[in-house]
Amino acid sequence: MRVSTSSLYETGVGGMLRLQDQQLRLQQQVSTGRRINSPADDPIAAAAVLEIGQAQSMQEQFGRNIESARSALLQEEQALGDATRVLQDIKTLAVNAGNGALSNADRMALATELQARYDELLAIANRSDGNGHYLFSGFKADTPPFLQNAGGAISYQGDEGQRLVQIGVQRRVAVSDSGAAVFMTVREGDGRIVAAAAQANAGSAIVGTTSVGNEAAWNDPANPREFSIRFHVDATVTPAQTTYDIVDTVNNVSLLTGAIPAAGPHLRSYSESAPIALRTVAPPDTNPVPFDFGATVAVSGAPADGDLIGVRAAATRDMFGMISDLISSLRQGQSATAASAAAYRNRLDTALTGIDNALDQVLLVRAGAGTRLAELDTAQTAAEDAVLNHQQNLSRLQDLDYAAALSELAQRQAQLEAVQKSFLQITRLRLFDFI
Repeated sequence: MRVSTSSLYETGVGGMLRLQDQQLRLQQQVSTGRRINSPADDPIAAAAVLEIGQAQSMQEQFGRNIESARSALLQEEQALGDATRVLQDIKTLAVNAGNGALSNADRMALATELQARYDELLAIANRSDGNGHYLFSGFKADTPPFLQNAGGAISYQGDEGQRLVQIGVQRRVAVSDSGAAVFMTVREGDGRIVAAAAQANAGSAIVGTTSVGNEAAWNDPANPREFSIRFHVDATVTPAQTTYDIVDTVNNVSLLTGAIPAAGPHLRSYSESAPIALRTVAPPDTNPVPFDFGATVAVSGAPADGDLIGVRAAATRDMFGMISDLISSLRQGQSATAASAAAYRNRLDTALTGIDNALDQVLLVRAGAGTRLAELDTAQTAAEDAVLNHQQNLSRLQDLDYAAALSELAQRQAQLEAVQKSFLQITRLRLFDFI
């Protein structure tokens, strides 16, 4: 077969160029340390590298989000811890206020100290994160959550939202709690039932423990859950006889008789040792329709004729109002009469129950924040493991095996030199050299 000179040169030069291209690619791999420097090096692996790189970038962003969420939750947890400390101080002062040896001047001093704690608690509730964003405003992060009006009442200016941060592909975590959930929804009493003596009471009756023994009966839709215990004292006999009636104040009917409430004496006799049951006791009750609302109220002391104790379903209120009522009670003080002492004691007991409930509320929210912090730790570990796994996969796909690459580079160099020498030998061949 006849081979033309141009074909000879084209074949030789093409072979050398291919070897040089392979050698250049190997040199580039050695210099970068990567097996894949362009999609052409390994299209399938290059696509996998791109996908893993995107996943790794996402996990790294989740890691940054987790750190941001942790910072926000730690600030909230610190604020809640400070609020817990202040409430514990307030409880200590309230317990001290129950000391019967205190004078009204002593109570005024306690009220002044309580006012300072009240102001400290309000400042904590209005705390910001240092960047102008308030911790307890919900989604209204730029709005101070609590505003005190001229009369001293506190109103909530935020909303009930919880700010969320994405910490995983399908996981978001709340990094805040609204001020309404922390400070404005403290339960009354035991959260189900509340009993309170009327302010106009003239006797020494003190409201004790309320109890719901039958949840179904208390929560029955037929239960009006609003009653008054009305006392009557018959002083015409010796000793004086105290009786009471239980009135459904929603329907204005005596539960003991089934009729419109009447003046005393009433059917049931009062005894300090016997809890007042919101259910039929026959005898002495004469109501033909039995009732059972599943609750009892303990009362001690000596009620006066006409004294009332209201019983109703518990609601929620703000802890600032509870503390403000306690401060007012201390400033009001008490006189030397048994009625004044009982009224003071009832107000103080109500305040102590409210403070305990406020502490429970703050601790509940704080526990939730702590749980979310623990969740962030788990998510951080998972994100770090995912990033490490992605790095290992990337290394497996694109990192260069230097030993193999250098060996191949030397092989290509030897091939190129051989091709170059053979090309020179072939191109020097002339017919005249053999004549």
